[in-house]
Amino acid sequence: MADSAGIQQGSPAIGAAGLVPAAPGAGGTEGSGAAGGSARIAVKKAQLRSSPRPKKLEKLGVYSSCKAEGACKCNGWKSQNPPPTPPRTDQQSSAVNLQEPCRSCSHTLGDHVTHLENVSEEEMNRLLGIVLDVEYLYTCVHKEEDADTKQVYFSLFKLLRKSILQMGKPMLEAQESPPFEKPSIEQGVNNFVQYKFSHLPSKERQTIMELAKMFLNQINYWQLETPSQRRQRVPNDDAAGYKANYTRWLCYCNVPQFCDSLPRYETTQIFGRTLLRSVFTVMRKQLLEQARQEKDKLPPEKRTLILTHFPKFLSMLEEEVYSHSSPIWSQDFLAGAAGGQIPIHTVISPPPVARQLYYSTSPVSVDPSTCGSVSPARKTASVLEPNPVGEKRKPSEPLPHEENKRPRVVGDIPMDLISEVMATITDPAAIPETSLLSAHSARDEAARLEERRGVIEFHVIGNSLNQKPNKRILMWLVGLQNVFSHQLPRMPKEYITRLVFDPKHKTLSLIKDGRVIGGICFRMFPSQGFTEIVFCAVTSNEQVKGYGTHLMNHLKEYHIKHEILNFLTYADEYAIGYFKKQGFSKDIKVPKAKYVGYIKDYEGATLMGCELNPSIPYTEFSVIIKKQKEIIKKLIERKQAQIRKVYPGLSCFKEGVRQIPIESIPGIRETGWKPVGKGKELKDPDQLYSTLKTILQHVKSHQNAWPFMEPVKKTEAPGYYQVIRFPMDLKTMSERLKSRYYTTRKLFMADMQRIFTNCREYNPPESEYYKCANLLEKFFYTKIKEAGLIEK
Repeated sequence: MADSAGIQQGSPAIGAAGLVPAAPGAGGTEGSGAAGGSARIAVKKAQLRSSPRPKKLEKLGVYSSCKAEGACKCNGWKSQNPPPTPPRTDQQSSAVNLQEPCRSCSHTLGDHVTHLENVSEEEMNRLLGIVLDVEYLYTCVHKEEDADTKQVYFSLFKLLRKSILQMGKPMLEAQESPPFEKPSIEQGVNNFVQYKFSHLPSKERQTIMELAKMFLNQINYWQLETPSQRRQRVPNDDAAGYKANYTRWLCYCNVPQFCDSLPRYETTQIFGRTLLRSVFTVMRKQLLEQARQEKDKLPPEKRTLILTHFPKFLSMLEEEVYSHSSPIWSQDFLAGAAGGQIPIHTVISPPPVARQLYYSTSPVSVDPSTCGSVSPARKTASVLEPNPVGEKRKPSEPLPHEENKRPRVVGDIPMDLISEVMATITDPAAIPETSLLSAHSARDEAARLEERRGVIEFHVIGNSLNQKPNKRILMWLVGLQNVFSHQLPRMPKEYITRLVFDPKHKTLSLIKDGRVIGGICFRMFPSQGFTEIVFCAVTSNEQVKGYGTHLMNHLKEYHIKHEILNFLTYADEYAIGYFKKQGFSKDIKVPKAKYVGYIKDYEGATLMGCELNPSIPYTEFSVIIKKQKEIIKKLIERKQAQIRKVYPGLSCFKEGVRQIPIESIPGIRETGWKPVGKGKELKDPDQLYSTLKTILQHVKSHQNAWPFMEPVKKTEAPGYYQVIRFPMDLKTMSERLKSRYYTTRKLFMADMQRIFTNCREYNPPESEYYKCANLLEKFFYTKIKEAGLIEK
């Protein structure tokens, strides 16, 4: 099972709290040696799968029903001399003869395996893996002392045994299938981190993420106590509910770690708050106790994290686990604010272009031409505007500056295949949950989620000389002036105030809890086709949350709506990095005559520009990219499934063949490989003859061509023709060219290449002939490329 995105879980051992899983049959305790047991099973499977086919048939016959005539009811061959019970799985079984009769039905072992004669190696190896899992579970059943656990082992044993008899895949028959509770433990912990720690600076938030990873990892490798042990410890607990979860955990999480023929799931992804409540108290106590005992063994960089921060983290999480009103366990946590029920964590959503984005005039603005709301969470239209701005860039309408859709080109993925894949990844059950804490989450993802929840808003505001001043707008402008002054200390405060309140300038403001926390001040020059970005800042305690990126994306959308597709700004040394991340570069697309005399020049700053693409919905761009990645991933998986086939090895080299074309290797073309260096094939014979003649004359005239002018003489190179079976030289090639032998460029190139290959095969690398071959070969391919016979 692939890990879902979010807080990524690592190896079993993290710091001091690194318990390894117990092997089935370990009696329900945190066992050591589990990893070794799993490794031993994997080694045995590898050894058995590499055995000769007859040996595999012998092994499978023991678990296959008899196929002899007469409707024999024997469900597995039994030896006349059975091994001791239970069998020793760590010893090799004695060799079995296919003609040996079965102790139960007297038919031969061969009668039990007739159905396997035409089975592929892949299928046989799969069945052998189940066989070893059956033998391991058989041992577990005999060793296990707990009745509930033994019953589960025996049920899985019968399930795998039945799968071998029916040559099917093991399918657990249960009333419910994973996940058993939503939100999952992993999602709940992600929500907890976001709920409690999203306000922290980046470095501190990274520490919290490490603690969350550690905790989730421990749950995935934690050995649950048996129902009988729990009844003794907590007599009044819901025994039936715990037993049901314990059984599910054994079947879906614990046993599949060792028996890989069963599907395996992570505990944190299929269980939720109920299971976490049943293990949290004991788990917390044992983890902290173990950390204290092993504190001297901890590396210095982990000591503070585990001994100081981890206990506090667990205490805060414990409150949310046992609280009846905690919001982190609500399925609507981080849900869309505008009445939608789409979980924000599902970033692979319907195409963003189909989502209605609004850019409407703010109801509190004083000038429709200078003030407007760009927050999808607060969709309103002002009566002051004669023609309110409606839905932005509907899918049914052409995009600005876009006349026709991009034509499909040769090699594009068929649309029916894309639709088929889209149907699989848009199925909520098939989409792995993602999180803000994923290593692959976009910079603006947290900000986008907060906007949907209504935590933050974006408004384009500005001062006006034509309308009555609005108190709210003026307060926001004062707030922006304060943010810019604090974050840009090298800029004169009077200058900032003048531009922020200048009616010709507008500011895209970021509002949180009714106060300004950031913004971008800009001036539009519609006649010149660009906008100048003057100030851009987010208050210091709200940085590293993706607000800057989301601000810029909203500004881009706003300008695409107004058909201005170029930004210009002077960035100081501290801002260059930010602007580069937003798509700005020093390569200015706007002609100099367009902006000279318009844009403000700053000493010591770098002029940077950004060209907007009207086809891109910037506020949802990262979502689109994630969805495209998911599509590509699914397509790759499909392609791999098609080409995952084992081909026989090449035997031609044993027969004396020195070289074969790459395309003749079995299976190479099925992988998508195509010959490189393809060039133009001249169809006119006279034109081909003329081109090849010119190339050959150049080669013969080269200073390093002298060893290859004529055939090698036996007197000069004794044994040459015993080593080189297919000799070639420039004289022979000239004769072949005159006789019009070279009907294609490939024939000509093959003969020339043979000259160089023969030389390197016969002569040592330090010889002069060897060096001449290399230099002439390089010259030859240069001429071939110049003639257009192969791609440069």
